[in-house]
Amino acid sequence: MKAFEKEESTPLKGGRGHANLVSKCKLCGRENNLDILQDSIQPYCADNTEEFRTMVVFECRGVEPVDFSPRVGFVAEGAESGLKFDEVELTEGEWMDYDENAQNPVGITELEHRFVKA
Repeated sequence: MKAFEKEESTPLKGGRGHANLVSKCKLCGRENNLDILQDSIQPYCADNTEEFRTMVVFECRGVEPVDFSPRVGFVAEGAESGLKFDEVELTEGEWMDYDENAQNPVGITELEHRFVKA
């Protein structure tokens, strides 16, 4: 299965709308899809670091996500200074920078995820 982004949208067979990921089964030919529910996207804050929290909800039809590979498109904000970091790239599984306003190093490390059926 290929990676997808929330900005991508593919039309569904038969004109039934669009989805962020459309995949066709090689065995039976059935078209399956996954769509990001845009209203479900929530930030993950420094206050939440000791717990899992729902960040996004997917509507899945015929597919079930099993892994998450963070890439680009993330933003961060300095917890103490409010300084915005607009180009957070998590391709390597972590991100480091320096908050000039707070004069502190900042970063995202030890990423963990899980999928929970809703």
